[in-house]
Amino acid sequence: MLEKFRKNIELSIFGVCAFWGAKLGVETNRIRLFFIYISFLTLGSPVLIYLLMACSLEYKKWFNSFKRRNIWHL
Repeated sequence: MLEKFRKNIELSIFGVCAFWGAKLGVETNRIRLFFIYISFLTLGSPVLIYLLMACSLEYKKWFNSFKRRNIWHL
């Protein structure tokens, strides 16, 4: 139950790490640690990249909600 709750929280916040974890087949925690370590090493520039990815994922969801459905498909 706790694992299910954690997955829902991960996907509902921004979902960037969960998205990349699912795409690459890597644990979400490893991707988060990668972002944290890289942010410290490069003085925070990956934070901007992370936010851009979060925005693009949100726009992707938003645009997919407006897809036109086939009226002949029941």
